[in-house]
Amino acid sequence: MTYLTKAQKARVAISVIKTTVDALALRGYYKPSGRSGQTLAEGLQNLSPEIYGSMNDPRILELKGLEYVIERLPRGIEQYTRIILTAEEEFDNTSFEKILPPKRRRTSYRVSEKEICFVITRGLSEIYDILTHITFLNIEAQKIYDQMTDNTGNITGSWEELEATVVENAKLSGSDIDKALWNLSIILGRSFHETKETFESLEKYSAGLKDNNVLFQIIYGLGKRIAQEKTSKESELVVSFTPSLKDLIGSQSYSEKWARDIKMKICELGLQDRPLHIISANMHSIVNLLYGYAAIQTQKKSESSIDIYKFIPQIREKHKKVRAYALKHGLYELPDTSGTHIDCQLIDTALLQPSKLHPDISSEKSKIKDEKPVILVMDYAFGAQAFEVMDELLDPFASGESAIRLNVNSISIMGKAGILPGKKGDIMLATAHVLEGSSDNYIVDNDLTKGDFDSSIDVYVGPMVTVVGTSLQNRDVLRRFQSSSWKAVGLEMEGGHYQKAISSAIIRDHIPGNVKIRYAYYASDNPLVGGQTLASGSMGEEGVKPTYVITKVILEKILCR
Repeated sequence: MTYLTKAQKARVAISVIKTTVDALALRGYYKPSGRSGQTLAEGLQNLSPEIYGSMNDPRILELKGLEYVIERLPRGIEQYTRIILTAEEEFDNTSFEKILPPKRRRTSYRVSEKEICFVITRGLSEIYDILTHITFLNIEAQKIYDQMTDNTGNITGSWEELEATVVENAKLSGSDIDKALWNLSIILGRSFHETKETFESLEKYSAGLKDNNVLFQIIYGLGKRIAQEKTSKESELVVSFTPSLKDLIGSQSYSEKWARDIKMKICELGLQDRPLHIISANMHSIVNLLYGYAAIQTQKKSESSIDIYKFIPQIREKHKKVRAYALKHGLYELPDTSGTHIDCQLIDTALLQPSKLHPDISSEKSKIKDEKPVILVMDYAFGAQAFEVMDELLDPFASGESAIRLNVNSISIMGKAGILPGKKGDIMLATAHVLEGSSDNYIVDNDLTKGDFDSSIDVYVGPMVTVVGTSLQNRDVLRRFQSSSWKAVGLEMEGGHYQKAISSAIIRDHIPGNVKIRYAYYASDNPLVGGQTLASGSMGEEGVKPTYVITKVILEKILCR
């Protein structure tokens, strides 16, 4: 009899989840409480992702995982019994309420009190993400339901107190909030302080909304929904996929419009023949480093510290001033209108003033003057969406009777990723991308090396694993990638998909074979270390220095010969 290792069992579980989700999308609907939903739940429980912590412990609710999911799904997700995933975005002129989660660029519409519609613009990665979150919530909801009644089947006093708190919906304070949290902690099987920490975190998430006591409402709503499902088939949660969504998967229609808008703007500005440098990054660090120092030169020298990493906090506090200056010196903003949720910036370096760059940034005036490079900064893609947007962006486009090929000189990917051998804030440079769950592997001739970075920050060099989703990461699988001959240094969601599109563009002669490729990631978490997963919270100030260290190196590669 053959025995599978934990890592092999986890890989099987990931395969089951992917196959099930793909099949459900083709089928058109499923019930989380039905057979298909149970298959998904069993796959997720067998996988036991790090981000969902104690999900498999029936005695306690997984609070950090709950926080992570709730902040990435629309407010009130626990109330709905009908969830629809569609590709159509025809809601702008309707009365439906538009809802955007605080920590995920994802559009949804509240159709009615019990129905919500997600507009899918990022393909299968977004579907995997949503369905794993819903599955996790359903698993936790069952635990909550089990705490509603005692051994005799009667509603417990703790549940009655929770119901009273939710129905009253009054802002609690002082001893009242402590009593309510103590009662809630009994239902959750967590300590008072753990419950209070999650309560306070979700209150920040719901700031500005009319609802009070969000954690109480979520717990009550999840438990009540399961109770209603037990008594009425009509109350069962149903997840549906519209025919338009099934037709859209793989068609790249959103990405095609996105890329076309960018190319039209480049031509409109007369920049199509100039050297183009594409950077996938955030929407602030490139602008801050290129324009921040010049923008505040009118201020006292003591306020514009020479050390670039002490200077960065000053730039961040003066965003409006930096932006205003940048818009006068070569920055063009391209907010997304396609539905991809990927905003862009175009920077014409011919309008820069090199003498006014921060002294710590190396540049060559002659290169800027002679070559006049153009920088396209694109916000982060999501998972497999990275292939679609890069594939469309690198594709030649029609202009009259001719096809115009952008003069792409370099492509830089600066992202955040999970690290395996290091800690939060460290940097990883990819030598290859290995796509989890497939045989797709891409060697990267990375133009970035460890020697490009100063010794003030740890840099790890090696293969990166491009994962199906952060919600599906298992410690045994990751250890296998790290300790085996793969010698992987990190995990992320987009790099392999970007590289697939880049390799395709080179093969088809859409871009030159000698285009400079740069991949650098800063560590946002370490899924192998307890308390350092994504569910433990955002990096905060820890992420500032590595972000700007990478940004500075990429810019110097572009601005120097």
